Amino acid sequence: MSYLVPAEFVTKMVDAGESKIFMSTRDTLIRAFMAGAILALAAVFAISITVSTGSPLLGAVLFPVGFCMLYLMGFDLLTGVFVLAPLALIDKRPGVTIGGVLRNWGLVFIGNFGGALLVAFMMAFIFSYGFQTDFGAIGKKISVIGESRTVGYATYGTAGWATIFIRGMLCNWMVSMGVVGAMISTTVSGKVIAMWMPIMLFFFMGFEHSVVNMFLFPSGLIMGGDFSIMDYLVWNEIPTVLGNLVGGLAFTGLTLYSTHIKTAAKRSI
Repeated sequence: MSYLVPAEFVTKMVDAGESKIFMSTRDTLIRAFMAGAILALAAVFAISITVSTGSPLLGAVLFPVGFCMLYLMGFDLLTGVFVLAPLALIDKRPGVTIGGVLRNWGLVFIGNFGGALLVAFMMAFIFSYGFQTDFGAIGKKISVIGESRTVGYATYGTAGWATIFIRGMLCNWMVSMGVVGAMISTTVSGKVIAMWMPIMLFFFMGFEHSVVNMFLFPSGLIMGGDFSIMDYLVWNEIPTVLGNLVGGLAFTGLTLYSTHIKTAAKRSI
């Protein structure tokens, strides 16, 4: 069968987390860099579709193409390792430590940010013909997104910060379901379908994804968005990263692990 039962794919999740923790620094950075770059291109693709057609739904329907490509190539997103790496620690795999988990997270963050930032500069160059003209309708859309999802949140103070955090939680609940979805099937078509559904949902709902934001906000600043680097960090990236961590681990990683690996004792009649 091309479908794996939960007990099988959850074991694969733990194995994947262990593998990522022991991966070399070079390989971790390269895989994370490529993942950040591909997801950034997918974000530009979705925004371009939205601008040209006037349909945010169509943009959301097609955005998952980037996510599917990067996971089929074995590249790593921060949102994915937030879920997988801690499971190897919880499962007490030999040699896995908190320091190893944090090292993996840090390297993937750096790699994702580097890839997303490169694409941000490349797309800004393309839109403006080498910074000789304005950035056009797509550039304007990106700058507006940057403003609304930084200073727009700041307007509401603590409630705005909490809103970003919760949107980050909901985002990685769905994104991590996509990561797990790739492990459910042994066929490419099955993996793609399982990944596509939750990724489409998160994007259309406007949930906050830390790696997508690594592209959107630097890009928004380059293209003239009226917000600062500190606005981006305090009023988006930091609460989004924390929300992604909590949501993915609590709603996906721990629930699957506790009910399919460390199951509770069976109820007596």
